[in-house]
Amino acid sequence: VQLQACGGGLVQAGGSLRLSCAASGRTFSAYYMGWFRQTPGKEREFVAAINWGGGATYYADSVKGRFTISRDNAKNTVYLQMNSLKPDDTAVYYCAAGRYGSTWSHEYEYEYWGQGTQVTVSS
Repeated sequence: VQLQACGGGLVQAGGSLRLSCAASGRTFSAYYMGWFRQTPGKEREFVAAINWGGGATYYADSVKGRFTISRDNAKNTVYLQMNSLKPDDTAVYYCAAGRYGSTWSHEYEYEYWGQGTQVTVSS
């Protein structure tokens, strides 16, 4: 699976962005999908995940109520709608695809990764 993330940018605190991640190569609907983020000097952290059909979603506490993950299997794309953005949300955001995990919140549960897209939130 090849993953291509886009949609990052510079936004003021309180603003919104929508990230997209397009998949190609294998059956997209066979994978659960996740978003992670990373800032310099820190480990990559879980942000959100969604199951194969889109009926179940999971969020880190830090983004719950502000971010929404969704997917369109017909378009082989997963989205991350980010509202009420805070400066602490500044990071490089990565999408990932996996098949064999159980919690979906750890990096090792994902086999494929996109290249990352920068999100910068100014105060």
